[in-house]
Amino acid sequence: MRSADALNLCLGALRGHRSRSLMLLLAIGIGVIAVNLLTGLGEGARGFVLEEFAMLGRNTLIVLPGRKETTGGMPPVTGLAPRDLTLQDAEAVARLPQVRRVAPLQAGLMEVSYAGRARETFTLGTSRDFFAIRQLDVDQGQLLPRLAFDQPQAVCVIGNTLRRELFGNRPALGEWLRAGDRRFRVIGILAERGESLGIDFGEALIIPVANAQALFNREGLFRLFAEVRGPSLVASGKRQILALLKERHEGKEDVTVISQDSMLAAFNDILNALSLAVAGIAAISLLVAGILIMNVTWIAVNQRTAEIGLLKALGATAAQVHLLFLGEAALLALCGGLAGLLLGEGLLWLGRWLWQLPLYTPAWARASSLLLAMATALLFAWLPASRAAALEPVAALRPAGART
Repeated sequence: MRSADALNLCLGALRGHRSRSLMLLLAIGIGVIAVNLLTGLGEGARGFVLEEFAMLGRNTLIVLPGRKETTGGMPPVTGLAPRDLTLQDAEAVARLPQVRRVAPLQAGLMEVSYAGRARETFTLGTSRDFFAIRQLDVDQGQLLPRLAFDQPQAVCVIGNTLRRELFGNRPALGEWLRAGDRRFRVIGILAERGESLGIDFGEALIIPVANAQALFNREGLFRLFAEVRGPSLVASGKRQILALLKERHEGKEDVTVISQDSMLAAFNDILNALSLAVAGIAAISLLVAGILIMNVTWIAVNQRTAEIGLLKALGATAAQVHLLFLGEAALLALCGGLAGLLLGEGLLWLGRWLWQLPLYTPAWARASSLLLAMATALLFAWLPASRAAALEPVAALRPAGART
C-alpha cells in the first residue's frame, strides 16, 4: 500500500465519520488550549513579578529590621526586631564609600483631607533619593527638597489618583491638605505609574521622613533603601552594611539585607515551579482525550471489520493496517493540536490586550503540548489498532452474526 493511498484512506475514514472526528478534534483541542492557557498565565505572572522587581534596579539593597533571612526563600515581610532601624543608621550607611544614595522609609495609613473631602491613603515618609531609587518622577511641580534625614518640612508629593479625589478639577500645586493632625503643602504630583510591589503610587502621599515619624509617632524605620555605585559592588556593599549595622547595634546582627537578585531568584524558582505545576494539571485533559480516542478507535475497529478484511484480502499486511489506524489517530491529534494552539494564542493575545499583562506561552510549552497530544493519541490508539491488525481476512469478511 502506497503512502498516498494510506493517507487517502485515513482522510476518507475521517470524512465518513464527521461527528466522531469533530468530537475527537474538540477533545484534543481543549487539552492543548488548557496547557497553553495555564502555562501562559503562569509565565505572565512570572514576567509581571520579575518586571516589578526589575524596577528597583540591580544596584539596590533593601535593609529590613530584624534577622529574618533564611536560606532557600524570601524573608518574611514583618516581624519583631531587637533594635529598630533609625535615621542615624541611615546616615551612617549613606557615608559608606560604596553607597551612592540612601532613602529611609516610614510608612502607614493616614486620613488625608482637603476642603471637606477625606480619604485614607498610604503615606510614605522618605527622602528625595527615594524617587531616583524607585524610578519615580513628577508630572507637575517638583520632588521633595533635599533635606537632612532629621529635618522636617511641611511639603508633600501626591499621586494622580489622590489629586483627582481630593482636588477634582482644581489645581493642586501650592494647596494645603491635612494628614492626621498636620498640614502639608502640595509641591509635586507624581507621573502615572500604577501599582508597583504592592504600592499604588497613584494614591500615595509622600512626605519627608522626619515629618512621617512625628505624624505616626514612631521612630523606627520600616525599610531602608541603599543604592550602591555599580552591580559589581552589590555583594561587598551588602557585607559593609551588615558589618556597619552590627557594630552600631552593639554587636548584634539584627537586620536583613536583601538584593534585587536574591528576590528575583526566589520568585523565579517559585514561579517556574508554578508554571510546570499548572502545565501538568492541564496535561490531564490530554490524558482524558487519549482515553476518548482509545474508546472511539475500539468502536471504529468493530464497525470497520469488513473493511479491514477486504484490505487484507487485497494484500495489505498487518503492519499496514496497524499503521492505518495509528495514522488516523495521529492526523486527528495533529489537526486538533494545531487548532488548539491557534485558539490558545488568540485567547492569550486577547488577555494581553485587555489586562496589559505579559501573557505568553513559552516555546517549550507549545511544542510539548503538541507532542504530548500526538503521543497520547498514538499510545491510546495502539491497542485497538493492534486488534485490527490481528484480524484474519476470512473471519473479518464474515457477516457479524457468523463471527464468533
